[in-house]
Amino acid sequence: MSETLPTRRSIALGGIGADAHSVGLTLLKHALTEAGHAVSFMGTQNNLDDFFRHAADVDVVMISCMDGHLRHYLKQFPDLVLRYPHMDALWYAGGNLDVGSSERIRGEARRLGFRRVFPTYVDIPTVLSVLTEDLLTRPPAVRRRLAAASWPIQPGTAPPDQRLTLEELQQQRPAVLGSWPTGARARDLADNAAFLLRQPSFAHAHVPRPRGKQPFLIQPRSGVALAAEQRTAFLALRRAGADVLSYQIDSLTRNNEYRKAGDAIAESRERGAASTLNGFPMVNHGVDVLRQLISEVRTPLQTRHSTRDPRLLAEISCAGGVTGFEGGAITYNIPYFKDYSPAQSLRRWQYVDRLVGLYREKFGVVIDREFFGTLTAVLIPPSLAIVVNVIEAMLAAGQGVGSVSLGYAEQGNRSQDIAAIRVLRELGQKYLANLGYPGVQVNIVFHQHMAAFPQDRARATQLIVASAATGRLSGASRLIVKTPVEATTIPSVSDNQEGLQLSRRGASEADSIEVDERTVREEAAVLRAEVDQILESVLLAGDGSLTDGVVKAFARGYLDVPFSPSIYNRGEVLTARDVHGAVRYLNTGQLKFSSDVIDFHRNRMSERRRTEQPPVRSEWQLVERDVLRIPSGNYRKWPLDT
Repeated sequence: MSETLPTRRSIALGGIGADAHSVGLTLLKHALTEAGHAVSFMGTQNNLDDFFRHAADVDVVMISCMDGHLRHYLKQFPDLVLRYPHMDALWYAGGNLDVGSSERIRGEARRLGFRRVFPTYVDIPTVLSVLTEDLLTRPPAVRRRLAAASWPIQPGTAPPDQRLTLEELQQQRPAVLGSWPTGARARDLADNAAFLLRQPSFAHAHVPRPRGKQPFLIQPRSGVALAAEQRTAFLALRRAGADVLSYQIDSLTRNNEYRKAGDAIAESRERGAASTLNGFPMVNHGVDVLRQLISEVRTPLQTRHSTRDPRLLAEISCAGGVTGFEGGAITYNIPYFKDYSPAQSLRRWQYVDRLVGLYREKFGVVIDREFFGTLTAVLIPPSLAIVVNVIEAMLAAGQGVGSVSLGYAEQGNRSQDIAAIRVLRELGQKYLANLGYPGVQVNIVFHQHMAAFPQDRARATQLIVASAATGRLSGASRLIVKTPVEATTIPSVSDNQEGLQLSRRGASEADSIEVDERTVREEAAVLRAEVDQILESVLLAGDGSLTDGVVKAFARGYLDVPFSPSIYNRGEVLTARDVHGAVRYLNTGQLKFSSDVIDFHRNRMSERRRTEQPPVRSEWQLVERDVLRIPSGNYRKWPLDT
């Protein structure tokens, strides 16, 4: 840097669009801050106008786009330049910028005035290097202000723990069903229940077979724009050996943008059935289409999604004969949305759980409720995943739900993953029984590695096979499968068929694998202590109220999900791998752990730092290596401890 210019500069950093990926942003924030810059961290899910409001006050604006639609988001750029004439910042763009040509988006962005455009992955040292170069002779911006930090956030008032009465549910239903025309067809609960009782049951598929043999169900994901193509995909996956199937809901529906989803359905038809959506727009298709589909497929079906307001989707899903519904107030909020209060989320999911509970109590229909315990999927410590699952299960059971599926994402150390699944089942059953719900069916779901997948197809294939073996060895009830092309494209039906076949192979090979039971027991003991301590802090925060405890725990950092985009999540917890590949706490933030638990993690991470080659100078470098380890193929084999 020039001696006459300061090294400390101001940078606005954030993600654009609805995408929730925030791992790279979080790491870059740490790196820029460590390099001496003042970072105004905007998080994810911003629009272009948000960046322009920051641009007059900073030296550099850095935009991350991960969904491939930067061209769409930049359409207003020339108009905004005229609206903000005093802006003199350097503009950077990086991520997954275009679903087509990287050179096209690079040229278009440079013509708009972007100084640096990285259409695909670029490492942090490169970003820091070009930033230094670009600022070398550039005078600092004259700043009127820096954006205020987003914390502390007013958490809002949690809904009461009490079970919603039938009258309270019926008061809400007209507004929910009237929010889109297809909702009217779901109004008659008795008619819906009569149809549901004739359909294959998602919950019953998990029940142990004669002689007590625990099923190991294999489930692919599937979602396209048109009903006929969805039927074709379902039938193909069933022939390939899927035990249960699911509708993967599109991102427009997840954001309750049904009109836009309708436009995309029409566009898909115009293109000769080529889907222009990344999932199935269930709300737009409606009840009768769903009933026709399940009547032809005759396989237990589930709805998988991450919908901001899930109430209408749940109504139509149940009325259409779907007997499994995924999501929860924490798991489908904190990992996905920037500005969605836990208090509001809890209210909406109480409606869903009470609706499901009412079907069971009044009509004898058991609809399974699954919780997306994978959270942000990246370096998630198992104890946090377990705690969140247990809380979601307790909330659901309180509203009358009779079957829950607790989800966990494989992290890559087989002993730790097996221990996590066993403890998840054990504590899920224990806490439900302690609350007076011993009859609730508890199923355990094992997700194959949910973070960035290996680019190399052979490595991806090996991971899927080994992952299925871990899932079977753990005693999980169900396996959510990946495909060998996860890192390169949206999987086709044939890709999902291959993933199913590879998973079957891995499950069959599990019998020949010896589990390190001593290490599993050691991991389980640590997890039990961590889960009990976190859960106790949540209950104490709420003075016995679970809903109030959840809201206050996020505000105080007693619950804290790594790499979350949510402004209601403190983001102080940081994680990395130990020398054996197990996920440990690098920074426990405000989690209420005992000194022996904190010392355990500190010792494991100290060992990693001592042996790390090449050596690392900072926490973000350690985390970056772990985040990139699998997609870059920088490991011997999967799992990491074998």
